[in-house]
Amino acid sequence: MPELSRPSLSLQRPESLSVQLAKDLSERIAHGELEAGDKLPSEHQMVASYGVSRTVVREAVSHLKSAGLVVSRQGIGVFVLEPPAATPFRIDVEELGTVKEVIKLLELRISLESEAAALAAVRRGDEHIAALHSALELMARGIAAHEDAADADFVFHQRIAQATDNHYFMELFDYLGTMAIPRSRIGMFKSDTRARATYLKKVHGEHEAIFHAISVKDAEAARAAMRRHLSNSRDRLKAAAESASASGA
Repeated sequence: MPELSRPSLSLQRPESLSVQLAKDLSERIAHGELEAGDKLPSEHQMVASYGVSRTVVREAVSHLKSAGLVVSRQGIGVFVLEPPAATPFRIDVEELGTVKEVIKLLELRISLESEAAALAAVRRGDEHIAALHSALELMARGIAAHEDAADADFVFHQRIAQATDNHYFMELFDYLGTMAIPRSRIGMFKSDTRARATYLKKVHGEHEAIFHAISVKDAEAARAAMRRHLSNSRDRLKAAAESASASGA
């Protein structure tokens, strides 16, 4: 596996670090430093090499996946692909800085993840329930620590995809990465910690309802709970955007 020397990621805005890292890795692929079939350094190695957080690395890898440059192989790692002969399906991460585009992504997730939750309820094993419970506890700790808990939110949805026992759901959610979590793309409640805590407690409660339905193997309840959760996320995002617009008028 090629070694990466530590580059300089010195952008002023932290939210741009993932784009900067993705561009650096893309250039290394374009210049042949990382060739088709090469395995990318692990998340831990890139965190140490680039001096950025795990979230930045995950979002950067998501950018590369959306560009068709790399692919995840479950339990093995992320590998560089041959240049695509045709333009693959992709989500333009640059557009996800707008509420309109994030809502469109949520509409896609509503249709896909509602069914994923139903399948997870039917196919889940005890190990999946343990993993989901662990993700819920991780989010609860994040809320208590006054964090945005976006990583824990992503992990919870990722564990549901894994419980479907369908690698397409898993690969799709790995592709989406943390850009699937609205508050990781839109700065919601950054200056209002009380509003953020209230918002996250609602999200956590909705996660608990999904977890319960999956744990008792109730596919219909799981489907409904996931649809309700993501629909509520869409509606909360719209309301936050409208409130911000009104206050800025």
